[in-house]
Amino acid sequence: PPPASPPPEASLESTSRFLHLPNVVFVAPFALESTLRFAQAVANLEGVRFGLISQQEAAGFPEALRAKTVAYERVGDALDADQLAAGVRQVGAQLGGEVHALVGILEQLQETLALVRERLRIRGMAYETAKNFRDKARMKTLLRRGDLPCARHFLATSPEQALSFAEECLPLVAKPPDGAGAKATFRVDTVEQLRSYFRVAPPSPEHPILLEEFLTGEEHSFDAVTIGGLPVFHSISCYRPTPLEVMESPWIQWNVLLPREIDGPEYDDIRAAGTRALQVLGMFTGLSHMEWFRRPDGSIALSEVAARPPGAQFTSLMSWAHERDFYSAWAEVSVFERFEAPKRVYATGAAYLRGQGVGDRVGAVHGLEAAQRELGDLVVEAKLPKPGQPKASSYEGEGYLILRDPDTAVVEEGLRRAVECIRVELST
Repeated sequence: PPPASPPPEASLESTSRFLHLPNVVFVAPFALESTLRFAQAVANLEGVRFGLISQQEAAGFPEALRAKTVAYERVGDALDADQLAAGVRQVGAQLGGEVHALVGILEQLQETLALVRERLRIRGMAYETAKNFRDKARMKTLLRRGDLPCARHFLATSPEQALSFAEECLPLVAKPPDGAGAKATFRVDTVEQLRSYFRVAPPSPEHPILLEEFLTGEEHSFDAVTIGGLPVFHSISCYRPTPLEVMESPWIQWNVLLPREIDGPEYDDIRAAGTRALQVLGMFTGLSHMEWFRRPDGSIALSEVAARPPGAQFTSLMSWAHERDFYSAWAEVSVFERFEAPKRVYATGAAYLRGQGVGDRVGAVHGLEAAQRELGDLVVEAKLPKPGQPKASSYEGEGYLILRDPDTAVVEEGLRRAVECIRVELST
């Protein structure tokens, strides 16, 4: 259950009481496209003095962001708390005062950011709370103690422990306890499969493996904004098919749908469970991303929760659905702890274009003209694959289309047609 007293982040001076321009430091280990959109949103906040910490040279960042950057520091490893704390001190000195907010969006950064905040007395999520979201085994233990529906799980530190759990719970999913984005995650259908894997990478106390009951049904997300411990906004989406199925089958084309209507009784259970889960895990202020399943019998099961913005264009999808820039919204939540919940006025969806065949780069893209004729009026954003570009390393694929319409059924059909019409051919 949630703590009786406010979490540590509530005990520090509120950012709403700044007497001068707030000094905000954004940590971007590398100039990744998704990271840059959030960094620019923070830099563009009115009244903010913006500092940037990275592992690469400042010249690797776009001119628009460099123009807003008052202080910059390069570190060797942004995931190392000692190095990051030293970098934050240097940036604070360049900004001429204390750092009021320390933020970043990468899943792997969240514990390090929280640890540095505590060391330097910067308001924000506490380290123990960050661990609740980052350590998936710890997360599920807390959720089950809170009487919330989630998959059975076991954190194995030896092959014997893992095999014993597998004999009781098959099929299952194996993953690192600090995984993100379905990476290093695989399905196990037999005990022999697990034995074969352990011949190469056996679990140990230093490298445990998280085993979870394999959930079936439709997978969704519950993306929420919390301010001062109170839920103020949520968004619901549907994955088709699930990310794990996409990871296991490179030929599968997939999409994400954000229905226009999400306030009906069909979502009462996830609204209640999602809100309660965030309380149990200690979410105080921030944008979170929760994955959950609707089982074949109609019941729900929570999968994982991340204390960061969602990836895979979800932030753009929410922006188009609500006619509100959610990159800027996240920045305002993170720095000023303010958020005005917008109305959902559109259904939106993303069709992910994944390369087919064998090869390490895009050879050709087929069906674009047909898709343009059929779907052109629905498309509000696109990143189209280009011949010669490298094969993608994630399940998001080589490109995407974002569709929008007031009618959910129209978007749903458009997504289906997009992945049918467009084929990305890989070649060597």
